[in-house]
Amino acid sequence: MRFKKGILVSAGLLTLIVLNVAVTFAQPGGRSGGLNTQSSVLRSSITFQIKNMGITTGGSIGGLVTHGHFTPANLSSSTLEATVDVNTINTDNSSRDEHLRSADFFDVATYPTISIKSVALRHKSGNNYTGTFNLTIKDKSKQVEIPFTFLDKGASVEFKGTFKLIRLDYGVGSTSLVLSDEVIVNIDCEEKKLETASL
Repeated sequence: MRFKKGILVSAGLLTLIVLNVAVTFAQPGGRSGGLNTQSSVLRSSITFQIKNMGITTGGSIGGLVTHGHFTPANLSSSTLEATVDVNTINTDNSSRDEHLRSADFFDVATYPTISIKSVALRHKSGNNYTGTFNLTIKDKSKQVEIPFTFLDKGASVEFKGTFKLIRLDYGVGSTSLVLSDEVIVNIDCEEKKLETASL
């Protein structure tokens, strides 16, 4: 099935990516009051879904680069930042992918990356958190709320999150009678921890 024009206009909004945080973590412990924990991605999946003529379809994006720190016990000092490479957009159709990279949609020649930066992080209950993030696409920034889970598995940490956004807020694609304005982004990743004691 071919997608209508604009069907994947919000593939890069992950920034998820946003929560795919291969970043620096700090956790309580030791006389210094914490551990500095470097992490690297063991696995990650950043996907999106959008409805076209009532049928749900989607794709994925990669090229994630992240930095920051996340301390569950001290969220006020935690920051999460990430960028994704829009050139990595993948819808299993090379012609469609090239069109999405064009000026009609993401205009990767001018805006090759999408970025996200946390504004506030809040604990809800257990392993559940929510964050307010500034999401920037094509030089347009909007705040999005992203609920996510953080699970410390010992040798690794796991993040999962799902959020919605409006593609037209970022000037990607145009108004359509058949293509939904709403996009659902799903993040699922696991990252290895390499712990070193704080000085």
